[in-house]
Amino acid sequence: MSQKRTPVFILVIVLAICATAPANPEIPGSRQSGPIAIIGGTIHRVSGESIPNGVVLFDNGKIVKVGTDLELPDDVTVIEANGKHIYPGLIDAFSNIGLVEINAVRATDDRGEVGLFNPNVKAEIAVNPDSEIIPVTRSNGVLMCLTVPYRGLITGQSAFLQLDGWTTEDIALQTSIGMHIRWPAMAPVSDWFVSKSAKEQIAERDKRLRQLEDYFERARRYDEGRTADEITQVDLRLEAMRKVLSKEVPIIVTANGIQEIQSAVAFASLQDLKLVIFGGHDAPYCIDLLRKHNIPVIIGGVYRLPRRSDDAFDSSYTLCETLHKAGVQYCIASFGRFGGSMARNLPYHAATASAYGLPLSEAVKAVTLYPAQILGIDDRVGSIAPGMDATLVIADGHILDTLSNVEAAFIQGRRVSLNDRHKRLFRKYEERINRLK
Repeated sequence: MSQKRTPVFILVIVLAICATAPANPEIPGSRQSGPIAIIGGTIHRVSGESIPNGVVLFDNGKIVKVGTDLELPDDVTVIEANGKHIYPGLIDAFSNIGLVEINAVRATDDRGEVGLFNPNVKAEIAVNPDSEIIPVTRSNGVLMCLTVPYRGLITGQSAFLQLDGWTTEDIALQTSIGMHIRWPAMAPVSDWFVSKSAKEQIAERDKRLRQLEDYFERARRYDEGRTADEITQVDLRLEAMRKVLSKEVPIIVTANGIQEIQSAVAFASLQDLKLVIFGGHDAPYCIDLLRKHNIPVIIGGVYRLPRRSDDAFDSSYTLCETLHKAGVQYCIASFGRFGGSMARNLPYHAATASAYGLPLSEAVKAVTLYPAQILGIDDRVGSIAPGMDATLVIADGHILDTLSNVEAAFIQGRRVSLNDRHKRLFRKYEERINRLK
């Protein structure tokens, strides 16, 4: 009897998963078939001065010329953008886009594997290119993101995605951007949801730090053996660590508190690793340390509550300006409680930072050029310049203004759809209201 019911049970599970995670119906953009020129708009190059009434010419997915009164090819397709604004596509420097569809539905959550040490995990393998979150995010000008595995101590390798394509190979612009580590809490926490005593928390912290040190030591011995051809059997986990040890790939450490940041910096210094801090809420208290070791910070969202009851109410809002004034390299990510589903609000994180002291031009760089520089991909994206990917947006106002609308978007020269589930539902219920009139 149980044998007859098993296939039905499996079918129900499959149907339930499919029902909760349908594919988005938007068709990926077609490959650029000829030169395109956007003329008449204000070109925000980001890496240089803006160009009013400018021209951007791109072909074969690459920007060819930027300027005014350019000589255009005979077969060019001209897009009039008078009164509009052209920006490079925005970049969310830390997200789970493509890995999680609905936070509350475990079947749609593929952020990582079980276990503490998963350096061989590659985010792009699990990315769902049909995620409904992708077109929603794209509609607000966020055309690229770093998607990150987020389970365990060493959680795995992130991938830099461009948000359009049929397959994971299409959307993964670059893989193995960073090796991610979730740093153990250094101080015990007392709260209603914490069941362990302070002593138990400290013991667990010390255990995790020892495990991390031991793992890196093991990885070094493995690397030495592989280099000397003494080890012929490949260990996929330890093999993934070799790029980290050679500084080809940075460790991107999730750390918000003062002690966590200090501990992570000390560890990276002793291990001779390239380090990027993600989160960085208490980075203003570690300015000298970050500058001394030239460590960039990916700010884990501007819309955050203060960490402590005696923190200033605007401590999260002024963080960007503090790091900017101090000369610490930084950028803004949208990552928060709801993950990739809120990545569409990335420009408003930057806008809020601008409202609290960060110069407006710097706020734009914090979600375009600066994340590209920190992630080592600024030779392709993050600004509008000859030779860069033609990944850009046309908006009817400033890209950080909530009243502005993105009217067109291009990813590597492909014009991509700006339709999404939110807009489809808006039109549906707007029609309902119209029929009731």
